[in-house]
Order: sequence, then structure tokens, then C-alpha cells
Amino acid sequence: MSTEPEPTSEDPTAAVDAGPETPGTADPTGRPGGESSDDAGSGDRSEAVTGVQAAEAARPDGEESATGAADTGEAGQPSESGDAGGADASGAPNGAVDGATDGDGEAARASEAEAELAAQRIERERIARRKAEKQAPIDAGTKLSGTAADLLAAVRAVESGEKPAATVFGEPAPAPRRPAPESQPRPRPVQAEQVTGPAAPAPEAVQAVRRVLAEGGAPEALAPQTAALLGEGAQDALRADPWQLLRVGGVRPEQADGFARALLGAACGPDDERRGRAVTVWLLEQAALAGHTALELPRLTATLAQRGVPDPDAAVQSTLAEGEALAFQDPLDEPGARPGTAPGGSGTDGPGAADAPDEDEERPVRVLIGLERFALAEESLADGLARLVNSAPKEDGSAADWERAADAAQGAAADLVRAVAGHGLVLHTGGEASLAEQAALLRAAHALGLRAWAAAPGPLGRDRFAAHLGDGAPSAPHGPDPAAPAPEGSDPAGPAPAVTVAGLLAGTEGPGRDADGALALDLLVVLDAPQLDVEAGALLVESLPDGARLVLAGDPAVLWSVGPGRVFADLLAARACPQIASRRPDPGPLGELVSGIGIGELGQVEAPGKEVVIVPVRDAGEAVHRTVQLVADSVPRAIGVPVEDTQVITPGHGGAAGTRALNAALKQRLNPGPGRFGGFDPGDRVVYSPVPGRTLPGRVVKADADGLHLSCAGESVVVPQERVERSVGHGWALTAHQAVGGRWPAVVVVLPGDAVQALSRPWIYTAFGRAARHLSVVQGVEQALPRAVAEVPAKPRTTRLPVLLAPQVPVAG
Repeated sequence: MSTEPEPTSEDPTAAVDAGPETPGTADPTGRPGGESSDDAGSGDRSEAVTGVQAAEAARPDGEESATGAADTGEAGQPSESGDAGGADASGAPNGAVDGATDGDGEAARASEAEAELAAQRIERERIARRKAEKQAPIDAGTKLSGTAADLLAAVRAVESGEKPAATVFGEPAPAPRRPAPESQPRPRPVQAEQVTGPAAPAPEAVQAVRRVLAEGGAPEALAPQTAALLGEGAQDALRADPWQLLRVGGVRPEQADGFARALLGAACGPDDERRGRAVTVWLLEQAALAGHTALELPRLTATLAQRGVPDPDAAVQSTLAEGEALAFQDPLDEPGARPGTAPGGSGTDGPGAADAPDEDEERPVRVLIGLERFALAEESLADGLARLVNSAPKEDGSAADWERAADAAQGAAADLVRAVAGHGLVLHTGGEASLAEQAALLRAAHALGLRAWAAAPGPLGRDRFAAHLGDGAPSAPHGPDPAAPAPEGSDPAGPAPAVTVAGLLAGTEGPGRDADGALALDLLVVLDAPQLDVEAGALLVESLPDGARLVLAGDPAVLWSVGPGRVFADLLAARACPQIASRRPDPGPLGELVSGIGIGELGQVEAPGKEVVIVPVRDAGEAVHRTVQLVADSVPRAIGVPVEDTQVITPGHGGAAGTRALNAALKQRLNPGPGRFGGFDPGDRVVYSPVPGRTLPGRVVKADADGLHLSCAGESVVVPQERVERSVGHGWALTAHQAVGGRWPAVVVVLPGDAVQALSRPWIYTAFGRAARHLSVVQGVEQALPRAVAEVPAKPRTTRLPVLLAPQVPVAG
């Protein structure tokens, strides 16, 4: 397991009850959330909806603040959860239903967002087919007893039926290193122009659902989303099982209970089997929003009991029998042992097997329950990574050529080139200065004739890295100009520019795909790899051709992905491939400050050029006032950084000093206007989320009958009027998760006194590390700031990647 066993005294709801600001929650505007130690966001998935708050259900930023100032009845929502992690059950972002197909007829050519979703659907279907071919009966767990044995028996009972089977628990021996196999034909990708958005439900279907919702006292505004999620006959499905309403983003169990009581009357009870299944699935979804790919069975049953489910064990068994979740058993190892290995060896069938426990000796296991979507993604990711580790990369250039390229590089860059020469998977760790080493690798690979590309999770990271490639050396980083042209393809005389992961997978950026459907490249460097969740990671490795090389690069101290999983951290812990650590320190007082935070020390640094300024405040109101003063006056006058190059970062969206309050105050000062189009005016700085998990910075150009016209990352975007509220938000102030991947000349971090619970070392490291020349810290948390740096690490996440990798790959030396 990737997570250490947590204290039994810990509230089991902490990991599963997606409160405000949990990672994996986000604003419908694309604002990612964080656990209480991360930032909050709101999307279209977890906003609470009550009968008197129907209108609030559609708000893009409706969720509690990490600072503790709650917007009544709201919860965090997912939208920045990685490229695929935040989609709803239909595979599309909530809110896409309304805008997918309007009656007045949209153009047949699909948008980038639709192309991306289609590409992801194709990859997921291929992953599912591969898994179906590998299905086999469970061959472990016979030593279990009690609830765990009952659950596994329930899974076995449906293996041969129509219901999905649980994952296979066998541990194959490590595969020997082998030459790259011949490529197998892959399905051809669907071209973007051939893709159409998901069909909106028929008006009559929406109307029928609206009548059922009204009868049960639920907000009628939920009708389009409910009809899209439940499909044909949605109104009948709701009447037969009112707790199906829990599938709709933002609805909570107590609200679904009220809806069920109104429809079922005396037949409604807490022991209803339908309620137990619905609440179980809902808790697993909330766990995914908090970053977990599965939950330990005891924690799940304890939380079900807290949610008023009389027989939690029966609820879990029913959920498994209906195929709505999967059960896994993972071996528990001795302290210090590599996950998934037997004592004395690298696996039960590998070297040291003679020292492994006798077959009759009972081996402790951990039973986990997870949603199929994330289980398949994590298994596919493990398989794909094992393929890269165990296969020799293509012989692109001779060993002498690679050695000459390494000799031309310096320090850790030379080590990186040598590692990539002989391995299919390499990890590279380091701070901002390490980007120069990744750029050196791409130049060397390009000179050797490789089709080498770099991909970042978002446009901020893409544009930041493109500057390193263009300059040939680290330059003074500065914030991206939302109106600047994006890189266009590869320059024959130099290395290819960086692209976004979403654009690479969708085919809208990068080299495209070959005749077999694989990405047409030989080397892929993934930047800001800690932001990669299991779904995006699985899509990437499944898209790589045989013999390709993959480098995952990033700073392990920053916030983890918004979506479920912790891919980069799990791989570092697994020691399955070469790991190259950069030896380049980030320069100057800011580099010294951030490096200290990374090791748990918040010390004073000499800042002769006012690189770091601390601004104490008494309350949130003063924090907002001083922030506006800094951005509009003090920083431009004293530091020489213009307003457009200054970014404000705060822990959450809600509260008196969250992004909503700060953006309102900054707009009033910097670009006042009536906000006639959904609160926006030309010139407003915004963030746009075309699909959950993607945040694009931009500016408002104009608004007309077609919608809100934006300039985002050099591209013109038109957001239909009905989607503006869900997908666009002001961008003068961001959360740390939104800001990951970007760097600005000046950053103002706002920490009001009620933000204490939101602070953690990764959050502070990430927020402070976004500043290139100047950092102002507006803070009222006093000693809580150094205490968080020293004592509050990232919250653990339950993932299975290390256990899945262990029997497939040898331990790297």
C-alpha cells in the first residue's frame, strides 16, 4: 500500500467524507480543491443542493472555504481532477449536458473539450477490453474469515454471471527484461472533427424527470443532469429507487433521504437495501475526490454506520453483488519491506522464494473496496509502467552517440541522459531549476533523431517549459500572457515545444498518432508529474508505442494531483526504475526560503531586494484590503512588477478572504464594470475549465449572443451563455492547486486567521514557490504558519499502485 496505516483513533470519516477543500474537489470553473491541507474548489459534482438552494446548485464556486467560513449546505466540487478524473458518471463534465446540443443547431465540428473526452473514452474502452481478457477467478483470500471472507465470497458468487468480477489477486513473477515487442495493431483514434458532443436528453425526458423531482421536493434545476445520468426511463428509475439521486453531483445522503421519504412514504426506511448501496457508492466517490483510489473495508463500514446504515457489512456485500464496486485483498508486509513482496525475497516466485512463508502460513492481507473506474485505471497504469520497465527501449542512436550527448551535458543532466539511454522509464526530481536539465535532455534526444516531446498537465506548465527550450538556459520566469500565441508544432532546427497532456491525448497538440493508434513519438517527458492522477497516467502509458521512453519529472514536495492517486510519489517509493535527482538549487532568497520549507523549516532569509515581504493583518477584511493595495499599488511601485504579472493565491474559494471575495475586490479596483454577462466585462482576468480537471487562464474579450468570448493560452474560446456560470470564474486570485505549474514575477499569498486548518507543508511550499522575483505574504495565522511547515505533511492517500507494480518489476538498483 502507498499509505501508512493510520491511527485507529482517527475519525474514519476524515478520509471519505468529502468536505470542503478536499483534493479532487473543484469549482465548476475548474478550481481544484484540496484536502483541509490543500485548496478548495467547486465544480459540478459535489455541490450540495437543498430545496431552498436550487439556484445555488449551478454556481461555479459554491462550496465551503478551507478557512472554515462555510457557504451553507455546500460541499467541495471536482473540476480540476486531472484530465479525466473529474468527469461525472456520464463521462462528461457536469454542465456539459445543457451546452452539448442546443435546439438551434451547433456546428458539426467538435470543440477541443469534446475531442479530448472522445479520445479518453476510446482509451478507456481499450483498457476495459484488455482487463476483460485477463479476468480470472479469485485465487486468494481462503484464509480470511468473518466479514472479509463474506465479501470475497459475494464477489465469487457473481464471477460467472453478468456482474463484473473482482480483481485477480494472484502475484505473477517479475517479467524478465526483454526487447521491445512488435507493435500490435491499435484502434485508430477518432479525429476531432468527427466527434460530436454527448447528446443532451430529450426535452420530454427532462420534463418527466422534473415532475418526479418536484413531487419529491428536490430542486427542478437538477432535471437535465439527472436525465442525462440515468438515461432512458430516468423518471421510472427515480421512482423505483429514489436514492439514485445521489448519483447527481452535489446531492448528499440526507437530501436523497428526504426525496425518498417524499416518494416512498412509509415504505422508506434506513435499512432499505437501495439506500445502503447508494450511500456506499457515494462514499467511494467522495473518497476519490479526496485522492483515494480505494478504501479499507473497516473504514468504509465505520463511515456507513455513521451515515445511519444499520448493517454496513450487508450494504457493502450488496454493492459488490450488484457490480457497483470491486473488492481487493492486498498483502500486508513487514515494516520496511517493499510493498507486495514476501519476506526474504522480491516476490513469492522470485529470488528468495525459498525463504518465503510456507503456503499454509496465514499471510495478513488488507481488504479494500473501490470503484471499477479507478480500479481499472490503476491496474492499467501498473501494467503499462511494467511494460516500459521490462522492455528495452528502441535503439535510437548508438551507445557512443548517447554517451557523447551525456558528456555534452552537465551534472545531473548528464546522468539523466545516460539513464534515458538504457531505460524505458526514468524519474527525475527537482525544483524550478531542474527544468533546465529536462530541456537539455530534449535537445540531446532531438539531436539524436528521436521524436521527443514534453507534456505538462496544463498550459501554465507548458508555456513555462517552452521558455526554457527557447532560451537554451533557465531564464527569469514570468507569468504566461493569456493572449500570447501558443507553441505551434516542432521546429526542425530545435527540440519540439511542450504541449499539454490533454492536448496530446486528444490529438489537438503534439505529434498525433501513428497508424496503430499510438502516439507518434520516441521520448515523452511529462512535466509537473505530481499532478498526474491514475486516469491521466493510464491514458498516457497506454498510448505510448512499444519501445518508447517515458520520463516523469517534477518536484515531489508540491501538492499532489486533484484527481485520485499519487502516481509520482508511489513510483518514487516503489524504486522500480532509475531516479535522477537534480542538484541545481533554486537561486536567490526565494529559492532559499522554499527549499527550507521543503525540509520542514520556515526560516528567515536575507532579502535585500524586498524579495520576501510579510504583511501582518488582524482579520479577513484587512487581508482583502491589503491584498488589493499590494497588487494595485505597492508591488508595481516598489518592485516594478505590473499588475498583470502579479498573482494572488489563497487557500480556498469561500470565506471572507477566499478567491470569490478577493476577485470581487480586485475587479472593483482593476477593471470595474457592470458585469452584464454573468458578472464579467471585457478585460476581466479569468480562469476557464472546458472539462473537469483543466484550468485555462485567460481574459474576457467580449460578449454577444454567441456567448462569452475569451482569449485563453493564445486561442479564442467562445463559452455559451448557459455554461458561463459553471465553467468560467475570475482569475486575479487562484487557489494553490490552480496555480500549480505556473510562475509569476510577483505572488501575493493570503492567509487570514481562519485559514489555519487549510495549511500544510505541501500547500505552503506550492504557494510560495509560484513566485519568481517577489513574494508578499498577507497573514493573520501567526505561529500556525511555521507550525504547519514543520508538523503538517500531506494527508495520506490509499492507493494500490505499489502493490500492483511489485510482482511485475524488479527493484531498481
